[in-house]
Amino acid sequence: AIIMLFPPSREVISYCQSRARKKISPVTADADASYSDLLEVDVSAFTRRISRPGKPHDTVELPDEKLWIDSAFIGSCTNGRIEDMRAAASVLKGRKIAEGVVLKIVPATDRVWQQCMDEGLIQVFKDAGALVSNAGCAGCAAGQVGQNGPGEVTVSTGNRNFPGKQGKGSVYLASPEVVAASAVAGYIAGPGMIPEHPEKRPSEKAVRIEGEPVQPKKTAESPVEVTGRVWYIPRDHIDTDMIYHNSYLSVTDVDEMGQYTFRNMEGYEHFASQAREGDIVVAGKNFGSGSSRQQAVDCFQSLGVRCVIAESFGAIYERNAINAAFPILECDRIPELKLFDGDMLTVNFETGLVQNRTKEIEIAATPFSEIQMEIYQRNGLF
Repeated sequence: AIIMLFPPSREVISYCQSRARKKISPVTADADASYSDLLEVDVSAFTRRISRPGKPHDTVELPDEKLWIDSAFIGSCTNGRIEDMRAAASVLKGRKIAEGVVLKIVPATDRVWQQCMDEGLIQVFKDAGALVSNAGCAGCAAGQVGQNGPGEVTVSTGNRNFPGKQGKGSVYLASPEVVAASAVAGYIAGPGMIPEHPEKRPSEKAVRIEGEPVQPKKTAESPVEVTGRVWYIPRDHIDTDMIYHNSYLSVTDVDEMGQYTFRNMEGYEHFASQAREGDIVVAGKNFGSGSSRQQAVDCFQSLGVRCVIAESFGAIYERNAINAAFPILECDRIPELKLFDGDMLTVNFETGLVQNRTKEIEIAATPFSEIQMEIYQRNGLF
């Protein structure tokens, strides 16, 4: 079996009714239902467990040996509730994060974040030395706070740890209490395993690489006007699953992401093989809605697509694109361009002027804001 169904409690029904704003009839077994087997599970015998990297179902008990970590993450839709925040705070109160470890805490919703503030939990997290971010999915959704880098070891409360889902490093899954305790100990540990005095992590032998110091890579100033061949996709609500399906989230090399662009969108499965560097994508309303995955932006950059113009963008997609210095423009006059695939389009990011050079038609789009232009010229937020 891969799921178990439990009759909802009164608390669950009350919560669902408050969110749905209507009466809900729960689904339960008939009173005279017969069962093929009856199993009794003694939950009091459960022990704390962790999932090993790459496989959420590969669980083991907390290790006796010290598995040193570099970072810790508390959040996600399943472990970013107020109960989880309270559990983490109960471990962190009066303690400090271990030297060399970064603890990132992301409440799941704004309501939970406000409760943390009202109950003084944010102060507990800050006093412990944790980094607290705004509410959301964060690192569990392959974006923003909580991603790790190559070689980094993270213990996380995310619900899945498939390769690449939370970054390029190794990710163990654990409960909020275990993650909090691990962040204090410096290695994976339960609340009762935290040492009285901080333990020093064994230092790795430094390797000196001889040669000239590496100079920062210089990049040419990004052009404010581009010209390219048009891909006209007059569809609304093209979501991130259509742009970059979640079955490819294990791909972490941006250079390899382009080949999967639009592979899940009917009629455009061969887009990646036919696209050319310098192309421009034009679409309808709410482009990039859905999840917060950064790959839905990076895949276009991988292909060399110059920009995306749409009537509107999903809020998270818009922010991700701007932060990554990928040009996007909103334009509510797209039909006036009378576009067809292959038309040549010139776009000026500074003025918002969009010209269909094939048909000699021009319209005005929303130009880059001052901050968008600054990030674009700096080749990204970081």
